[in-house]
Amino acid sequence: MFDLNQKLYEVSIMALPFLLAVTWREALRGYVAHKMGDWSVEQSGRLSANPLVHADPIWTGVVPVVAFVVLQLPILFGMAKPIQINPGNFKDINKGLLYVAISGPASLLAMIIFWAYIWRFSGSFGFTPQDWLPQTAQAGVMLSSFFFIIGLIPLPGLDGGKVLEHYLPYEAAQKFRALEPYGFFILLGIFFLLPMVIVYPAFFMMNFVASLVGV
Repeated sequence: MFDLNQKLYEVSIMALPFLLAVTWREALRGYVAHKMGDWSVEQSGRLSANPLVHADPIWTGVVPVVAFVVLQLPILFGMAKPIQINPGNFKDINKGLLYVAISGPASLLAMIIFWAYIWRFSGSFGFTPQDWLPQTAQAGVMLSSFFFIIGLIPLPGLDGGKVLEHYLPYEAAQKFRALEPYGFFILLGIFFLLPMVIVYPAFFMMNFVASLVGV
C-alpha cells in the first residue's frame, strides 16, 4: 500500500546525500578544470563548493522527488547543472580531459567514505539506528555508491564515457560524442530494463566500504 508519509520521510533522509553527491561532483570537475587552465569555470561563477550554485531547480529538485514518489524509483535520481568546460583552455588538453573525467568518480568515492564514517560513529554520540542521522548516513553511502557505479558506465556524457572517449580514435570519438544528448535517456533505459547492471555493483561497493570502516 502506498504510504505518502513514509515516502516523504525517505525523501528527507536521502535529500542531503543526493544534493551533495550530484553537486560536489560538478564542483570538483570545475575545480580540476580550473587547475588545468580553464579560466572560464571561475568566470561563470561555478568555482564554488556551495551546492546551491550547482543545483538545478528541475533536475536536482522536482524530477528526483516526483520520480521517487510517483514513479516509485528506488532512489532519488537526477543531476546538477553540468559545468561548461572549455578544453581549449587546458594547458595539456589530453591530461585535462582525463583528469576532469576521473574527478567525478573520485568525488563520489570520497562521499561514500565520508558518509560511512558518519554512519559508523553516529552511535558514539547517542544516536540509534532508527534516528535520522544514521539513516541519512546510510542513505549517503547507498546513493553515492549508486552514482559512483553509474558514473563509470561508458555512456556519452558520463565520466566513464569521457574516459572511453579519451582513448578512442579521433573519428570514433567524434561519433561517440555526438550521442551525448541521448546519454541520459540511454541510462534511464538501463535503469528500468537492466537494473542489476547498476544495483549489484552498487551494493557490492556499499558493503565493501562499510566493512572497511567497520560499520
